[in-house]
Amino acid sequence: MEERDTLLIADDVMINREMLKDIFEGKYKILEAANGEEAIELLENNKDKIALLFLDLVMPKKTGLDVMHYMSLNDMINIIPVIMITGEATVESDVRAYELGAADIIYKPFEPEVVIRRAKNIIELYQHRISIENELELRTKELYESKKKLEENNNFLVNALSSIVEFRSLESGEHIQRVKSFTRIMLKHWRALYGQKQFKDEQIELIVDASALHDIGKIAIPDVILLKPGKLTDEEYAEMKKHTIYGCLMLEKFKQEENEFYRYCYDICRYHHERYDGRGYPDGLKGEEIPVWAQIVSIVDVFDALINKRVYKDSFSIDEAFAMIHNGECGCFSTKLLDCFDDAKEDLIVVAKKLAQK
Repeated sequence: MEERDTLLIADDVMINREMLKDIFEGKYKILEAANGEEAIELLENNKDKIALLFLDLVMPKKTGLDVMHYMSLNDMINIIPVIMITGEATVESDVRAYELGAADIIYKPFEPEVVIRRAKNIIELYQHRISIENELELRTKELYESKKKLEENNNFLVNALSSIVEFRSLESGEHIQRVKSFTRIMLKHWRALYGQKQFKDEQIELIVDASALHDIGKIAIPDVILLKPGKLTDEEYAEMKKHTIYGCLMLEKFKQEENEFYRYCYDICRYHHERYDGRGYPDGLKGEEIPVWAQIVSIVDVFDALINKRVYKDSFSIDEAFAMIHNGECGCFSTKLLDCFDDAKEDLIVVAKKLAQK
């Protein structure tokens, strides 16, 4: 940052400029303006060098208040302190000067030592504040970059872990991408239908990332069950259902802290097979006991399973999938969720067809 080593003295009376110049000569470089227009021109050309502006209230062409108004409009008033010098002040002019951002007002005739002390204090105060603001801006930038890097690393780990499940179950890794894309679509339609306060953009992205881990517990399911092409026995199905529990146990081991992202991961992993009527698993939750983000991932997971071929089934058409979900063939979903599902249908179809072409 360039050193501010210059004072600007704006006064139409030469003797007043000379008095202030004598006080500060040798301590600062001095610029002089005989009217408001000259002051504005000097401010524009030296705004990174001026440490303080001594500004007369009454001047030709533009007044001191006009100059301060210009400074306010051009983001100068917070970096260049202004001491108003006046012999014709009124309560109204003083109030207006302070409203426009004057740091101080000194009345003519002035005492040199008082002017020096006030000027020194104000310059130090402004420069200290600017230094703190610059340091804060730098630290904020560093924290943002660190957060961005951490998010990139987290996304890599999430995608890597979720892909293990996909490769093990002989499904394409596109299932995870479809679930994430469908989840984002549903969350945005849910927010549009039921209020902006439902989900902020940042929350949506966290939930979308968490949705990738919904089936992570399948890593613990034996191949003989996970890859079985036909119908599972009751015992095998009971073991398969435990993937929701196994997934949560894995998340517990990975957990570094109890935060919002972990809560979404845990809820989605554990509750994405719960159903609104209480007939899901593993806990038999019903109604709004099931977190809405888990409900959303639940319905898009079912939708994706229906429209894509699996080792144990052929694919259904999109219209067939919608009909089966509405008819309760895949479990019970809330009316609000089904309405949101219908509202999002066109966007879901576009993404489904686009991803199917890859």
